[in-house]
Amino acid sequence: MKPHHPKLKGIDRVGRRIELTEAGRLFLDEARSVLACAEAAERALREIAGLTRGALAVRASQTIAGYWLPRHLVAFRRAYPLIDVRLSIGNTAQVAEAVLQGKADIGFVEGVIEGEHLDLATVARDQLTLVVGPQHPWAERDEFAAGELLSGEWVLREQGSGTRSAFEAALLRLGGDPSQLRVVMEMPSNEAARAAVEAGMGATALSASVAAPSLEAGLLRQAPLDLPERAFYAVSHRARRRSRAAEALLAIIAQSAPGGRSRIAPDKTAPKAAR
Repeated sequence: MKPHHPKLKGIDRVGRRIELTEAGRLFLDEARSVLACAEAAERALREIAGLTRGALAVRASQTIAGYWLPRHLVAFRRAYPLIDVRLSIGNTAQVAEAVLQGKADIGFVEGVIEGEHLDLATVARDQLTLVVGPQHPWAERDEFAAGELLSGEWVLREQGSGTRSAFEAALLRLGGDPSQLRVVMEMPSNEAARAAVEAGMGATALSASVAAPSLEAGLLRQAPLDLPERAFYAVSHRARRRSRAAEALLAIIAQSAPGGRSRIAPDKTAPKAAR
């Protein structure tokens, strides 16, 4: 008599739809992990002969992908012209998820992220700035109290974006409660938030590099409140070896930094919540 093995049912039929059971969801997670390991092994085999072929999958948050990372990718492409670079953009939370699932060899974010399986390394510093339209009551102010932030209308990035997380963390340090902000519009991109404020809708906090063109053109004014610097982080999976292409990109970024560092190591000083 053949031994009896209980069957694990991976799907349920609900009407005309098919849904995963709990066993099916567990299997899907394991399958994704196996596929990610297989892809990493394939990359490693391709790279044994050197960086003469292959691909580098990069996922970056909007501010980084739009304003900081492109020049480094150009430098990488010139140094390694046969490596196919694939850049995808998402908010900070989406970048972290892509690295966890193995969909990205390396990620770049500007926000604090949670994940015990992620390593962060500081690759640059960025300055947040508070901006309003030329006709806004805050535009001509010489002084500004942090408590006044709660009385104004705000246009902010969506929850999960690094820019919003950094601004809310700064507000907490200034003694304000982010949940009390009067957020009248949430925008999915820096450009949309900037355009809304240029049109006269409230105030926003943006990277200085994002706001600079509009400030120079007189379309925005900087409110007199100093916001802190924030870090740009490279994100990698702690349990997976970085590809040689990812290491080469980090080396190029390090060489362009002040002082010309030779390599970028995991940041032991990163906020605990980000580790």
